[in-house]
Amino acid sequence: MVYNYKTKGTCAWQIDIELDGEIIKNVHFHGGCAGNTKGIESLIKGLNARDVIKKFKGVDCQNRGTSCPDQLSKALSEALEFQSKN
Repeated sequence: MVYNYKTKGTCAWQIDIELDGEIIKNVHFHGGCAGNTKGIESLIKGLNARDVIKKFKGVDCQNRGTSCPDQLSKALSEALEFQSKN
């Protein structure tokens, strides 16, 4: 399943997620700090989405109240919820 998430409060404006059940097959950030987002994409491939949510939820960037990792946790939560309903 592929899920597209529009971010809020970050330099990245969209995150595309591909899941196989709860396993992250692929993630792509549109925008954001290229080195950091590519690193995140590489590190989480093959991991369980629920584990990534726990680690990234609440991570803050420059007192914005969110960050690319935090937005990814929100995107993964929404993707899992969407997947369970369909």
